[in-house]
Amino acid sequence: MAYAVDFETVSTVGLESSPVVDALAGLRANEARYFKNKYGHVFTVEPAGEAKETVDWVSGILEEERGLVISSPPLEATAFQVENIRMAYVFYQSGLSINVMYTIDDGGKRAVGFKLSDGMEIPEELGAFKFARQKSKLAGTIRGSYFVIKKDH
Repeated sequence: MAYAVDFETVSTVGLESSPVVDALAGLRANEARYFKNKYGHVFTVEPAGEAKETVDWVSGILEEERGLVISSPPLEATAFQVENIRMAYVFYQSGLSINVMYTIDDGGKRAVGFKLSDGMEIPEELGAFKFARQKSKLAGTIRGSYFVIKKDH
């Protein structure tokens, strides 16, 4: 069942099994606020089991580009397009959020972003990445990193 993320009243719906549930809910709300303010897009997620195509696309990019396999189970995912950018998000039980920004036009920006919820450790599989910190009213301290996508997906 799809869920439109409310960034006014942060809810933990769908994320209850995460050990950092409140921080992950804040991180998800932070993303919802960004897309609503920048593009007028309502950020809607669904359980990972119902968004298998999105989870598989993100997982395939991680594995093909960097040999990464995320050990934490995915809880929720979403995929949508704003302007000429295909976006996908997967939220994991550990508190990790992975997004793919994939410009449809040839030569456009394409990248994978990682965001760590406040209070979670850096997952072992992401140990090679450097994480920058940013403050968020909704999510506390978010640590983020990214890599550029080289191949077509």
